Amino acid sequence: MASDNSAKRVVYLEDIEVKPSKGSATKENASVAVTEETTDGSTVVDTDASTTVTEKKTTTGATKRQKAITDMFTKKSSSSSSSSSRSGPLPKKARSDTPSLNSIPFSLKEYQDSLSEEEKTLLTLECETLGKSWLKLLKDEIKKPYFLTLKRFLAGEGVKGLNDSAPNLKVYPAPKNIYSWSNMTPLGRVKVVIIGQDPYHGPGQAHGLCFSVPQGVAIPPSLRNIYAEIKAEYPSFEPSKHGNLTTWAENGVLLLNTSLTVRAHEAASHSKRGWEEFTAKVVDVVDRYGGANLGDKSSSDAGRGRGIVFLVWGAHAAKVVAKLDKKKHLILTSAHPSPLSANRGFMGNGHFKKANDWLEEKYGPDGCVDWTKL
Repeated sequence: MASDNSAKRVVYLEDIEVKPSKGSATKENASVAVTEETTDGSTVVDTDASTTVTEKKTTTGATKRQKAITDMFTKKSSSSSSSSSRSGPLPKKARSDTPSLNSIPFSLKEYQDSLSEEEKTLLTLECETLGKSWLKLLKDEIKKPYFLTLKRFLAGEGVKGLNDSAPNLKVYPAPKNIYSWSNMTPLGRVKVVIIGQDPYHGPGQAHGLCFSVPQGVAIPPSLRNIYAEIKAEYPSFEPSKHGNLTTWAENGVLLLNTSLTVRAHEAASHSKRGWEEFTAKVVDVVDRYGGANLGDKSSSDAGRGRGIVFLVWGAHAAKVVAKLDKKKHLILTSAHPSPLSANRGFMGNGHFKKANDWLEEKYGPDGCVDWTKL
């Protein structure tokens, strides 16, 4: 389902190609407004990065300056002495080695030019459809031997590029939707991650978002239970008659399966082929940069991940997030919403309100997700 304002597509700064500039320092938080004219003639403006300089003044400023001058003379010798006797490397400043998301340079053309002929062929789909904010951080990952082996396997299954995949393909979702999560949810806008396992393997069900199906397709049982839990937490919610979660994705909910493709009618048929290693890297990228463009952009941590919410349902999802920092992120765990386990801990878990309470405290009202809007 396209959202009501889908015609007015926002171009996020993190999705713009930033080419390296030789001989000049990168301004990590420079204020940039990105505009795009849409099909209806309207223009959408998004300013994702800004610099705010604040100056603190004090009525005792003169006294402090006088004291500082005195210190220069009384402490100069001792300070110099301790400096010269210090051994070993200086301690690193926090985050000095972590550039802000929007400042990371990336040129798709230069990247493609750097690929071998086989890599160009195997990675056509990634270059065509993987969201730029994700591709610039996954570009080295997709060149690794395991991922190229995965792509050779998929090519044998008929999955290639947008225009040269096999007709009557029996792999789901369609090639154009394999990375739809990366386009609907730019990295810096991620607020919540929901982890699934395998795409739906029935015709027309999978479209690149876990637990979600296109409009016109019957709502899966697990999603019905998810709707029931939202209704319990937000009584005004009227469960939707469709199962398309695109609106959530566009509002910062990363709906990520750990295996991104499946053969028709064969559950887990593409598992342990390399997708799990790749999506583990996606989670690692989210750990570092998820939510980078949320909240106060004048903060010293702006442009870097400051923590998001992980909704972890079932043992499989729990393994995926096992190494994440529980102090940095809010990690909510429970049973899976499947009818086989929903009554053993999923129903009544309160995850949706807990997620919003945490997000609002950390990022303000704009950090919340409207779970009732579908």
